[in-house]
Parts: sequence; structure tokens; C-alpha cells
Amino acid sequence: MAERIQSLTDITSHYDVMLCDVWGVLHNGVDPFLDAAEALARARDKGASVVLITNSPRPNDSVAIQLDGIGVPRNAWDRIVTSGDVTRALIRQGPPNVYFLGPDRDLGLLDGTNAFAVKEKDADAIVCTGFLDDETETPEDYRDQLTRFADRNVPMICANPDLIVERGERLIPCAGAMAAFFETLGGETRIAGKPHRPIYEEALRQATELREMIDPARILAIGDGMPTDVRGAISEGLDLLYISAGIHARDYMTGGVTDERALADFLASHQAAPRWWMPRLA
Repeated sequence: MAERIQSLTDITSHYDVMLCDVWGVLHNGVDPFLDAAEALARARDKGASVVLITNSPRPNDSVAIQLDGIGVPRNAWDRIVTSGDVTRALIRQGPPNVYFLGPDRDLGLLDGTNAFAVKEKDADAIVCTGFLDDETETPEDYRDQLTRFADRNVPMICANPDLIVERGERLIPCAGAMAAFFETLGGETRIAGKPHRPIYEEALRQATELREMIDPARILAIGDGMPTDVRGAISEGLDLLYISAGIHARDYMTGGVTDERALADFLASHQAAPRWWMPRLA
């Protein structure tokens, strides 16, 4: 079982680089988690470099502005690497005629890729950043359209591999849920965000710019998502600080209290062995 820590300062001396998830760790889409931001700021004061690594489909500068708006202070991080950043490479490698599936606010993802949005019948690829209305829709609402794409062997480039995220007190579906559904219909997906290697390679490239030499044994991943943060850290061989009060809290928490036996069973069922855990980063 992972070791319970009371504060990030308990383990800061073990690490030079922290790759920290954003949604679910630093905010819930509505409110900032200021204790988490303070913990990262203190780690930076002690000499650690903090790279935020997020499955947001937006470019990093847009996420920085979003964090400002939510109220996450900029002294909590050094760099931001997004799924949107690394997905641009997949878009550039694909056909230029794409069907854009997502809200208009994410259209900037196509900027500088030579791809442009076309109608369904003219598309040779899908770029999916999420749902048109993630408050009410599910992947099932897109079955007919996605079936037509799958029948034509049109691949989906998924810009946000997250299945769900917290938004306030609710869980909201993300583009990863759409991609998973598309695969059940026989569709092909291409993904670069967590837990896949491209986003970690870019995060470590950014960290190397900050520190020059990096010892992999002194890198800490921080996150709450089993299929993304946890699986990515395991694949990359990184120590993981698991934030238990995130999207999986309903599996082992009652009234805000963690049942440690249930948590241990949950982690074991996913073959996950974080080195550390705490309910919220603090």
C-alpha cells in the first residue's frame, strides 16, 4: 500500500521535478485548490521545478489564462504542457480536411497545423476536443455520426484523453469518453496526451530546459486519474503521489473520509502502486 503523507513538504527533498496534474489537483473547474497551489509554490521555493501536465485540449498559453481566471496563482508552476500542445503534432501528420468535434472555444487547436475544419462528408479525419454540450450530452448522442465515420475508416485524433473530470461537485464527460466509444464502433483513435508517451516526453524536455540534468528517480508525478495520471506514471516508471479525493473518490470515500482498506483494494484492482497518497495536495 502507498504511504500516506500529511504534506507535500514531507517528500519534497526526494524530488527535483514534479509533473503535476491540473484538473482535480489544482482546481475542480470552478474553484481553485489554494492549498495545493501553496504546496507547489513551497516546493519551488525549495528548488523543485514544477511542470503542469494536463489533458486539456487547449494550448498551454490558453490554459495559463484559464488558471488565472479560476484563481490559481502563477507561483505554483514553472511550465505547462497540455494534451493540446502534443496533439498538434498528430494533426500536422494527418490529412488537412478534418471534422472538428468540440466547442468553438477549442478551435484554436488547429492554428498553425495546416488543418482546417470541413463538413462531415468532406472530412478525412476527426479532431475531437470534447462534447458540444458536456452538461447534458453523452457519447451515445453521437452514435449515428460516429458510426458513419467508422464505416468510412475516418480516424479520430483525440485532444483530451480524460474520460471524466470534476466540475464543482459533478463529474463531466471528456473527449476521452468519446474516443473510447468510437473504438467500440470499430473506429481508429490517435492520442498523444496522458497516459501516452508524447506528453511525458514534452514535459521532460521542458523540465530539462529548466534544470539541464534530470535524474528519473527524482521525478514525481502527481495526479488523481487512474486511466491517465496513474497509468502514465506507471508506464514511464515514475514515482506517483496519488490524490485520492479526485474523480475516483466515490470508490473508497464516505463523507469526505477515506476507507484505507477500500482504497488499497481499489488500487490493487487496477494494478496500481503509487509510492505516496493524500486526499488533496496540501
